[in-house]
Amino acid sequence: MNISALELNFDATMMWVNLADGRKLGVPLVYFPRLLRASPEQRLRYELSGGGTGVHWDEIDEDISVPGLLMGIGDKTRTRQMAA
Repeated sequence: MNISALELNFDATMMWVNLADGRKLGVPLVYFPRLLRASPEQRLRYELSGGGTGVHWDEIDEDISVPGLLMGIGDKTRTRQMAA
């Protein structure tokens, strides 16, 4: 099954992904710190890649997998803090 995005929209705290199968996925921006820190205009300057299976923001150096979003995977570049 090919899960692909058609378009993205944003509000102050969420990214909304309209999927080709009719679903709309809401993802908190805190899952992706670069998107959270980006301006509203920068967030809208994205490109769909891989037939909509990926989303790329050149200006803020962010790439997101749509299937990964559906699995609840957030930013994989964040460093994990070790317990003391």
